[in-house]
Amino acid sequence: MRFGILGPLDLRTDDGTPLDPGGPRPRALLTLLLLDAGRAVSAGRLTDGLYGAEPPAGAANALQSQISRLRRRLAPHAEIEATAGGYRITAPPDAVDAHRFARLCAAGRSALAAGDHAGAAALLRDALALWRGTPLPDLPDAHAERARLEELRPAALQDRIEADLALGGGAELVPEIRALLAAHPLSERLYGQLMRALHAAGRPAEALTVYEEARRVLAEELGAAPSPELAALHLELLNGADGAPRRPRLPAQLTRFVGRAAELARIERALDGSRMVTLTGPGGVGKTRLAVEAARAAGEVCFVELASLTDPAGIPRAVLTALGVREGFRTPVGDTTDRLLAALEGRTLLLVLDNCEHVVDEAARLSALLLAACPGVRVLATSRESLGITGEVLVAVPPLEPEPSLALFLDRARAVRPGFDGHARVPDICRALDGLPLAIELAAARLRTLTPDELADRLDDRFRLLSRGDRSKAPRHRTLRAVVEWSWELLDPEERELAARLTVFAGGATLDAVEAVCGVPYPEDVLASLVEKSFVEVSEGRYRMLETIRAYAAGQLAAGEELRAAHAAHFLQLAERAEPCLRGEQQLPWLERLSAEQGNLDAALRHLTRTDPPVALRLGAALTWFLRLRGLHGGRLAQARALLAAVGEEPPEGLAEEYALCLMNAVSAAGDDPADDERVARVAALMGSFDGPLRYPFTVVLWSLTGGPLLTAVDGQVRAQLGHAPWGLALLDLGLAYQALFSGRAGDSEEAFTRALNGFRTTGDRWGMANCLDPLGGFALWRGDHERALRLLDEGLEYVRELDAPEETADLLRTRATVLLSRGAAEEAAAHFTRSARLARDAGASDKVAGAWRGLGDVARLAGDTARARGHYESALEVCAANWFSVGETARILLGLARTAAAEGDRDAALDWCAQARAQALESPDTLLLADVADALADLAARPERAAGLLGAAAGLRGAEPAADPDVVRTRERVRAALSAEAYDEAFARGRALRSAAVSER
Repeated sequence: MRFGILGPLDLRTDDGTPLDPGGPRPRALLTLLLLDAGRAVSAGRLTDGLYGAEPPAGAANALQSQISRLRRRLAPHAEIEATAGGYRITAPPDAVDAHRFARLCAAGRSALAAGDHAGAAALLRDALALWRGTPLPDLPDAHAERARLEELRPAALQDRIEADLALGGGAELVPEIRALLAAHPLSERLYGQLMRALHAAGRPAEALTVYEEARRVLAEELGAAPSPELAALHLELLNGADGAPRRPRLPAQLTRFVGRAAELARIERALDGSRMVTLTGPGGVGKTRLAVEAARAAGEVCFVELASLTDPAGIPRAVLTALGVREGFRTPVGDTTDRLLAALEGRTLLLVLDNCEHVVDEAARLSALLLAACPGVRVLATSRESLGITGEVLVAVPPLEPEPSLALFLDRARAVRPGFDGHARVPDICRALDGLPLAIELAAARLRTLTPDELADRLDDRFRLLSRGDRSKAPRHRTLRAVVEWSWELLDPEERELAARLTVFAGGATLDAVEAVCGVPYPEDVLASLVEKSFVEVSEGRYRMLETIRAYAAGQLAAGEELRAAHAAHFLQLAERAEPCLRGEQQLPWLERLSAEQGNLDAALRHLTRTDPPVALRLGAALTWFLRLRGLHGGRLAQARALLAAVGEEPPEGLAEEYALCLMNAVSAAGDDPADDERVARVAALMGSFDGPLRYPFTVVLWSLTGGPLLTAVDGQVRAQLGHAPWGLALLDLGLAYQALFSGRAGDSEEAFTRALNGFRTTGDRWGMANCLDPLGGFALWRGDHERALRLLDEGLEYVRELDAPEETADLLRTRATVLLSRGAAEEAAAHFTRSARLARDAGASDKVAGAWRGLGDVARLAGDTARARGHYESALEVCAANWFSVGETARILLGLARTAAAEGDRDAALDWCAQARAQALESPDTLLLADVADALADLAARPERAAGLLGAAAGLRGAEPAADPDVVRTRERVRAALSAEAYDEAFARGRALRSAAVSER
């Protein structure tokens, strides 16, 4: 439905049918509601509008009655809703001509400012066509609202005339402008438009006469002279120009604008709420381009480039020049600021001051003066530091995120290499360049002569590589080095000194670290200044530099070795302080702190490896458990081997334990290095020599992962190594639990895991609790208690999520998937296995990837999809690592292939797979593997007595009979159906007594 209030009230349905709202009161009531269409109007306001300042008694009831009658007349085309304090008509604002008029006028002004004169003229004509006479005639007392609406129409007419003049209009506009001048004789804008229209119509003498008329009227009525803008137009007409005064414009852009939607929205909100907005950020981050794009929707804009300005006092003249205001012969010297204030007085304009950082004081002073004297002026500044004006809103311009960085690179690369569709190393290039638009554009331009690989490989020398920029730009904006050098020169000596010293930190630093390493007492003030000047970023108490800035500042550093030594000493102290806290209640905060300092810790270890290998051993040992908990140890293999090479063949005095840890860290999880056997032998010798409490009790854990399961945990030596601290005692119980589990003593194992869990609960160690809850969940599954199993595993998952430990998360997800599969939730189980595989792959734990793929094979096989199952099992077999703990995984994969072959009816192939699995199981100390082989052979047994005996052997080897394994349950039910209860029990008992001997028979 459409509503008209710009003239007599007019209501029409969507098909154009007129609708009568009723008499004067309903018409007035509807008009009041339409003035705020879509918003609630208070009952008091409606009553005042209907009855004036002295409403009659019972006015509230009368209003309700009027609303009811109006609702009936409007139904079903529009609704009036009751609100908490009034009423609201549900029509959208654009359905009311007054609101539509305001929207079209705003769009027309925006199009006019953007140079779209044809679009602006069309929009403004549509807006003006909505007027049908005097607005709000049904509200005789709405004087203020009527005056507001009537003031909008002449402004829209003048905007439309402005668009028509730009499109070449002339003589046909003269009568209209003269009529408007008669109604608004003090409008300088109309005088100027009339002069331009007359000039365009070939009547220059009349145009000059209009100026004299304007000067006379303004002098008589206001005692004022024409504005500088009108005077400049008069001068241009005298000189025979085309009559179109030079209007300030934004610089045209030659390339596509990429990304920055969020930043544009922030700038728009800031300009809506403040008249002074400053975009801050480092050089090359794209502040200028962002300011230009933001200003396009701001109406009249004046863009002032200050980068080339050498004298700060010249800023007012630069603004006047950008405005197009010229000096006359009689212009007094020294009144530039006054002329600028006069030129901007009464104007609505956005002033963009670009590159203020080198004239920041004068830019701030002038901006404050203009904002105070010219209410219609707003300022959008770009600077590497704030202007420091009261009311200033800062919008930090960050580097580009990865996705827009890539889009920008591709866009600019296609300009020099048409058809370029990307490369695997482009994201790395953008990341190495910090997402800085200038650096990305310069790098993309190098694809004219370099391949992406060559470009990426040369970024270590980025300033030499990115030294060919746009020749049209100022020298300091042309190359990456010039941009950073320009910022560096703006720092004072104290700031430069600290900035150079900050480059020793990799990945940022806390205030305490800066103070301890850089040797600058109370550095917070200098740091604040560097942040203010966009040379350093600060977030959550950490100070960091973009790598591009860091690379430049590092070249200015003196006494670098001394500083790196102080840096290494500080982070060694931090790591050694953190190490014992990683095994208790402070585990999470210290993990977060070490994670934040990971770059610094790695840099310190590299420095010490080169300069002081024994001390590097201490740092490497202190970091070992952190890296294990975070799943980062696989990526430190080369670092551990480099440290071993630096230390030599023998451990330094007093550092045998640290040396053993380094050896273990140097052993590949894939087992693909021939030197690993020799490393393991050396660790074994060292472990055998430790007969007292270890400084790092987790060494026992790493040794069990490196050399084999801890089957000697009962030995006095291992007890002595773990000591009497609660964490060590809990770890001892964990080792005893696995020993009992692998030996087939399920009851003893579960008891030991429970003791270990309680011990780790006492210490608050989430890693220990999770590693107990995983096998305890498995025991619950053996008993068929799915609910308890899931409850235990979910508790463990919560702990490893807090730890952000990918390997342990993969383990628990795989166990949980097994529980779900046995419960019949195959789809959910597959999702768990898939996620487990992804986490394990990202952590470099190939054996755990294999375990997850084996689980997917089980899901497919149990669903009857043997082809897909075989594919998963074969993929799992391919990624199994060649180390001791992959033996069990390999055996179980082979059993999966055996069951797949059996499902396809190929018993001989199934038996062959079982034979291979049995050979693997005999190499392992884990009797559970042999139990799994026995279960698989039972499914293949030709005689039911033989099958029952193998099921008994499996139960004897395991120490328990699994109640929920779908394969075992199916076999057991089939065999029980083929035998009497007595025969089954006898064969089962006989097999249980024979155990491994029963499995060895064919």
